[in-house]
Amino acid sequence: MDEIAVTAGALYVIVLLRAGGTFAVGWLTGAGARRSRFAERIASVKFRRVERAIQRWGAPVVAVSFLTVGFQTAANFLAGSLRMPLSRYLPALFLGGAAWALIYATAGLGLLEVLGRLFAERTALGVSAVAVLLLAVCGVVVYRRRRAAALPFGHTVAEKP
Repeated sequence: MDEIAVTAGALYVIVLLRAGGTFAVGWLTGAGARRSRFAERIASVKFRRVERAIQRWGAPVVAVSFLTVGFQTAANFLAGSLRMPLSRYLPALFLGGAAWALIYATAGLGLLEVLGRLFAERTALGVSAVAVLLLAVCGVVVYRRRRAAALPFGHTVAEKP
């Protein structure tokens, strides 16, 4: 249990620094864009409406983004670039980061332990399991790319013509 607590604590510090840093980079990028040639586009009524919505309702999205793969960086960057107030962002960061750290500390350590035992006791089975997993991931990626390429521009998989 001590191993999980130490790992979760280390992962929590890492996620706070990484996500907070991404938020800060987004904040600075947004500030720079507001001073650039894009300032006119950013000043539009539609953009301001989106910015207010993110500032008000974006905290739950940021918190839940830590439970996803690949969306977390975008959510933190957008929260920063659209100037989500720190009073809303920080609680979402602390809660979402804690959930992420606990999930990765428990499931991640468990998976590593299982793989370690598998490779130590039955190397051929371990190598086969990793090969099957890699082939499955490659198959999913190829399938999704081919399916996306077959759709007309501007359509998503959900709204197939």
